[in-house]
Amino acid sequence: MYRYLANRSFLRLLFIVNLLGAVYGYIWYIPQLKITEPRFWVFVPDSPTAILFFVFVLMAWLAKKHWPLMEALAFVCLVKYGLWAVGMNIAYMINLGYLDTMSLTLLTSHGLMAVQGLVYAPFYRIKYEHFAIAAIWVLHNDVIDYLFGQMPIYGGLDQYITTIGYCTFWLTIFVLWTVYEKTLKKDSFKLEFPHEA
Repeated sequence: MYRYLANRSFLRLLFIVNLLGAVYGYIWYIPQLKITEPRFWVFVPDSPTAILFFVFVLMAWLAKKHWPLMEALAFVCLVKYGLWAVGMNIAYMINLGYLDTMSLTLLTSHGLMAVQGLVYAPFYRIKYEHFAIAAIWVLHNDVIDYLFGQMPIYGGLDQYITTIGYCTFWLTIFVLWTVYEKTLKKDSFKLEFPHEA
């Protein structure tokens, strides 16, 4: 599998798909951004920003380089917001009482975000300082979302904001632990791209 993941043609395809996904994601957030104070804009479109971080990672890899800070931000954010959106869309459909096509689409695309972040873990070259910045980013984002009320809008789930915020905090901790295990732990599995061998 890793041979295909490291293939430059596949990386180019992934770059295009992720770039289009980021653009679509930012467009999807326009209605919420219109009612958001400008000082919070950077913290509202969580998933498109996570994808954009990975676009920068792919750009670096295609240029035969590493960008460890972007790798840390991409890994943490792809997994955190991918899993978060999967959970939120399941909760949304349970609250609706039926399967919703848009929610199923978002559930699938965000699930793939998380998978994408995880499967490339052996290729990341993250150091502790990059991990610390990514951790501060997502924890700060949780504060903005749940103390300043900037969580992405999911109709009908506002009444559960306290529970969602609590679960999100522990999801963040779980994701940070996972990233540590996969990239910083001494015996973590590492791979090189063919051009690095």
